[in-house]
Amino acid sequence: MTTPLRSFSGSKLAISSFSPSPFRMAVAVAALGFATLTACSHEKTEEPSVSVQIVPVENKTLHKVVRAEAILFPLQQSAIVPKIAAPVKTFYVRRGSKVRKGQLLAILENRDLVAATQESRGAYDQAEAAYTTTTAASLPEEIEKARLDVDANKVSLEAEQKVYDSRQELFQQGALPRKELDQASVNVTQARNQYEIAKRHLDALMAVGKQQELKSAAGQLESAKGKYLGSTAQLSYSEIRSPIDGVVTDRPLYAGEMTATGTPLITVMDLSTVVARAHIAQDQAALLKVGDKANITLAGLDDPVEGKVTVVSPALDPNSTTVEVWVEAKNHGQQLKPGSSSQLGIIAQTVSDTVVVPAAAILTAADGAASVMVVGSDSRAHQRAVKLGIRQDDNVQVVEGLKAGEKIVGTGAYGLPDNAKVTPEENNSPPESKDKPKAGSSDKDDK
Repeated sequence: MTTPLRSFSGSKLAISSFSPSPFRMAVAVAALGFATLTACSHEKTEEPSVSVQIVPVENKTLHKVVRAEAILFPLQQSAIVPKIAAPVKTFYVRRGSKVRKGQLLAILENRDLVAATQESRGAYDQAEAAYTTTTAASLPEEIEKARLDVDANKVSLEAEQKVYDSRQELFQQGALPRKELDQASVNVTQARNQYEIAKRHLDALMAVGKQQELKSAAGQLESAKGKYLGSTAQLSYSEIRSPIDGVVTDRPLYAGEMTATGTPLITVMDLSTVVARAHIAQDQAALLKVGDKANITLAGLDDPVEGKVTVVSPALDPNSTTVEVWVEAKNHGQQLKPGSSSQLGIIAQTVSDTVVVPAAAILTAADGAASVMVVGSDSRAHQRAVKLGIRQDDNVQVVEGLKAGEKIVGTGAYGLPDNAKVTPEENNSPPESKDKPKAGSSDKDDK
């Protein structure tokens, strides 16, 4: 019985039948060895190719982003603590109520304060009337009387002076005795003294007397006014008003309950804008300045909220040796809740039209030197040293060593030897998935 023997790959030798004779057995073995050697020789001469991802080097705009955890705070907050201890008479707002600056929020029991204010108001009106009387009636009358006394004494002095002058002339002519001349001199002296006294009294009234009396009346008026203002202030403390525009976020008491000293009665927050406060390392904070753009990312929000840096603390926190940075953002729809944790991304630096490569393409040596595998026109990967700049997400700036348009190994460069032959990953996909007509043609040829 004979068995046909098919030709081996690459060999034209064929044996139509199989015979157990030694000669035929030797020929078959020789043919098989020749075919095997030929196949091995063919495999050794073909150099293997490594499948890698090849990406082009591009010019892009990169941002140096400083990231940190932050806590949200309202733009303004007022925890209103009453200045007096009294039961709550009426509340005009509740939690969630929107309020305006100066709006009346609550009233405390104040009947005793109203009575005290009325009493002080009466005393103030009385002091004001006394001051008006002193300045407009009593003092002017006394000053006018003193002025009239001065005028009368002056006229009397002038009359006595004329009598003395007439008698002195007669005495010199020998027509008047010495005694009458002396009497006229005494009368002139007395009249002059009376005039001087009246004048000094008028001057005193005009200077010291008037000033002191007015001062006394003014002091009484100011004292009464101060008491009235004090009682008015005490009464105003019973009216709780909002110091800011905002929303009532807390109101722990109910009407009729007693206020506690130092405990806020109502808390109002301005939620139109929030402030994200973060503590950032000193070297990172040194890159920031007021006005830098930032994003606030919060759990539950699909998109980050845009904001800007408003405060970069000039001093370090002594406990953490970090710098406190504030980012302010509009709170549209009140989606940002004060007290929430958030993630800040602050743009510290922007570099336009710079060479950018994927971070996965960077190879880092033990000494920290960076390099990439550049794919040449010969489809071989050549290692090239590069100098790196800023990094944003998965992109890295290359300051030196590459230029736009070159091709590098994006992924798969780790462990790849220099000058290794590479093939793009997309070229290794199955033919039927890439070019179905070609696959059909191949099937036809096989048939």
